[in-house]
Amino acid sequence: MGVFSRISDIVNSNLNSILDKAQDPEKIIRLIIQEMEDTLVEVRTSAVKSIAEQKQLERKIAGLLADQADWQAKAELALGKDREDLAKAALQVKTRLSQEEDALRRRHEQIEADLVKQSEDVAVLQQKLADAKSREALLIARHKSATNRLKIRASLYDERVTDAFARFEQVEKSLDLLEGKAEVYDIGRSRGAIDELAQMEADHQIESELAALKAKMGKTE
Repeated sequence: MGVFSRISDIVNSNLNSILDKAQDPEKIIRLIIQEMEDTLVEVRTSAVKSIAEQKQLERKIAGLLADQADWQAKAELALGKDREDLAKAALQVKTRLSQEEDALRRRHEQIEADLVKQSEDVAVLQQKLADAKSREALLIARHKSATNRLKIRASLYDERVTDAFARFEQVEKSLDLLEGKAEVYDIGRSRGAIDELAQMEADHQIESELAALKAKMGKTE
């Protein structure tokens, strides 16, 4: 189903309001343009049919006028021949033809009024179509511009974030290296103390064993 369902919807429409409410203005305005173009074709096709009917009515009206004149002449002829009954019958036919003419004229006037209204609607519709097409070009340009700006900004943002993470990783690696070096020195000092204590314990054990051996052999100092 189109954006508009009747020509009056288009004629009375406010493009700004429609586009402001649209989630995808570019898509909506293309649908509007398509609907307007389709409606223009329909209105013009209808106008062509109305004009054709109008011409047919004009021919029928002309024929009825000619027939009425003919029956008027017959009524006069009959009355001239003292045939009042035939004159009356002829006038009755003429009256019926006149009634048909009146009906056709009313229809002709209605078609004429419809054509005037259609002409006014087409003028408004063409103006709105031109406006919509100019909006389409502007919207497409704005959409492309916004998309390109977004891509550029996204690219710059991504590069900055990536660069920030890279720098942060480099700092972490540098800190890890520094901490590693410090720990190496600490480990070196810790190992020296352990070895010294172990050596002290070993010396103490040897001295204790030597003292015990001397005592056993009576070689006390």
